[in-house]
This record gives sequence, C-alpha cells and structure tokens, in this order.
Amino acid sequence: MIVSRRTFGWSLAAASTMAALPAAAREPGDWPNVFISPMGQPFRAKMGAPYPVVDWFKAADKNGDGKLDHAEFMADADAFFDVLDLNHDGALSSYEVALYEHNVAPEILGFNVPVADLRGARRVPGHDGGQLWLAQIATPQVGLDQPNEATAQVEVIPEGAAPFGLLETPEPLAAADVDFSGIIMKADFLKVADRRFTKLDSSQDGFLVLAKLPKTYVQKKLDRAARKGFHF
Repeated sequence: MIVSRRTFGWSLAAASTMAALPAAAREPGDWPNVFISPMGQPFRAKMGAPYPVVDWFKAADKNGDGKLDHAEFMADADAFFDVLDLNHDGALSSYEVALYEHNVAPEILGFNVPVADLRGARRVPGHDGGQLWLAQIATPQVGLDQPNEATAQVEVIPEGAAPFGLLETPEPLAAADVDFSGIIMKADFLKVADRRFTKLDSSQDGFLVLAKLPKTYVQKKLDRAARKGFHF
C-alpha cells in the first residue's frame, strides 16, 4: 500500500496538533501493550493479552523450533526493510523514514495506537503473509509516571521507541544512516541488524530464545501493574 504525499501531509498536520496537547500523567496500568522489534517493526496487542514480543519472535522464527538464529533474524530485518522501501530502490529516503515514524510506528513520536479490533484494522502487507498494523494517530502516549510518594521523584522515561524495545533504541532506523545524509541504504540497515543480533546474543549461542530476551521498559511496567492488581 503506497501512502500519497497528500495523506502524509494530513498525518503530519494531525501529529503537530496532537503534539501541542499537554502530556497527561500516566497511571500504572496505562502503558500500551506494544513491542517494537530490534529493527523497528511494531507489534501491538490488546491490554491483558501476552506481551507482543511473543508475536515478533514467532513470526521471525520461521522453522518454529523456538530458536531465532542469525539467518532468521537477518531475514526478518531484510523483509521489514522491503516493506518500508515503498519504491523498491534499495534505500529509505527521508520521506520514507518520516512515513515510518508517523504512520507505521508513531509511538516513536509519542502517540498511542488504539487496538480495539485488529480484525478491522487497515494493513500494510508484509512478507509471507505477515502484516503491519497501519497506525492511526490518537492520544499522546508520552507522559510521566506518577511520582513515588516516598521519594517525591519523577521517573525519567526512555525516549522514542526505547520503552518498547529490547535494546532501548530511541529510533531504530536512525543508526543505519551512517553518513547522516537522511538516506538509509539496505546494506547499512542489515549491518546494524547484524550488530543488534550479536548484542542480544550475549552468550554467543548463535541463536536467541524468548525466555532469555531482556524485558522492555514497558513490559516491566505492565508486569508490575498486573502484580499490583490493575485489570485491563
């Protein structure tokens, strides 16, 4: 699905309007059930559903053996790049990156994407039947946790995509813009993917298993809320 420049302009206008709204304090059970993969693909689930890192892992683990090896990780990154590369020229332009930030993963810019009924969501076709949920700009998600009454301190929240990712990367695509030109070449994107796999494979097993992956900031927040008895 190709997004027109006019549609993109409307998205930018909506984002500007919403960004001007004051950020609301966030309740303990108020974090969205969102995971952003190491290379930037968002996965969303209804509140109370399993944290969607599971959905990413299962989609990337093509042979279903419970181990995400290097080849599978790289194939997943390669396929996601192709989804973002709208004109299929092997590079992501600044326009395509902006579309990613505004339309695919607006959590990076501080917005929530409502997940009311995924069956009715508009989709961008992915690889092998995979799909990306096309974001609809909604309530700003940036905000501050309630201060701890004992310390009266406000927690510093990681920026951009960092709260939703395994490596707390604020903008997953940006590191692949090696010459700061605003253009991301596929070869550079895949080099970054290789480095991120190596970082996640800290025990040098040659594969990742779900149980050993670090928990994201949001995942920890949702776990904590569940333990405190918040019901979604």
